[in-house]
Amino acid sequence: MRRPFAGRAGALLAGALLMGAAAVPALAVPASADDGDKAGNKGFTIEDPRITESSGLAASRRHPGVYWTHNDSDDGPYLYAVDSATGKTVARLTLTGIGTPRDIEAISIGPGNEIWVGDIGDNLGGGWPYVWIYRLPEPKTLTDATVRATQYIVKYSDGPRDAESLLVHPKTGRVYIIDKQEDGGHLYEGPATLAASGTNVFKPVAPVDLWATDAAFSPDGTRLAVRGYFGGISYDWNGGDLRREGRLDVPLQRQGESLTYSADGTKLLYGSEGTGSTVVAEDAPDAPADSKSPSGTGSSDNAASGDDGSPTGGEVKLGAFALAAVLVAAFGVRRLRRRR
Repeated sequence: MRRPFAGRAGALLAGALLMGAAAVPALAVPASADDGDKAGNKGFTIEDPRITESSGLAASRRHPGVYWTHNDSDDGPYLYAVDSATGKTVARLTLTGIGTPRDIEAISIGPGNEIWVGDIGDNLGGGWPYVWIYRLPEPKTLTDATVRATQYIVKYSDGPRDAESLLVHPKTGRVYIIDKQEDGGHLYEGPATLAASGTNVFKPVAPVDLWATDAAFSPDGTRLAVRGYFGGISYDWNGGDLRREGRLDVPLQRQGESLTYSADGTKLLYGSEGTGSTVVAEDAPDAPADSKSPSGTGSSDNAASGDDGSPTGGEVKLGAFALAAVLVAAFGVRRLRRRR
């Protein structure tokens, strides 16, 4: 059962306050040209006015510097390819062969340059008896096109739930989902091969200490990054037996919804909902020292961290309190409007 909004707002506010003063500068302007010298490693602003609720982000391997994203609801079966050099949409794909999407929340790139889309959101808090996953080939040419996708029906072994994180292992191709629970959720593992007919049952295999809004594998498949609204955690994948490595320096954003590694694995890019939203690039915690930018901080194993992956020490400035309150209020009003 979903808790009243007051409880969720309290959790959001607590997470924001835990970030402390160090988090405030992370509500940053878009990264400068010096923040990365490789295609697709820099932050950018999404310029397309059609993208108002970017809820997922995935770095293309086939097209360097391009990121795939989508709106989370009330848009249609569309995917957008955004050029990080300009922030402009260079292709919009229309998916066919599927039903009407309900709440698309995540996107991931799997082996063989296949795009996986998670229609896994459930604002009713477990009201859908099943959710959907879509799979399609990434086009070789970036242009507006209609692409046929394969649709998979998904259920959870322990009952319906809300989720916003879909990830596909870059080596094995196995599909995983992380559910969205205020007190921390679980990593759910799908069958070794999903079946287009029948139902695919996902089972919990490991706890995740975060109210997760997105997650991503490193390109080599050895690490898992999970983000929430105000914090994040880096895990050693360890064959699915997760080992927590440390916190992620998640930027404070309007409504932090998305996360992806850059194609070369040196950066983590964090996205947010809203028209003209900014995607912020930070050093990946396992990035080589020579690839790190002066502004990127990666993870810190020396800093204390709470279950939300955000630091628990340090002085909290008044500005952080005010900003957190505004974020919580905006989040609440938006969610309440969407449920009417």
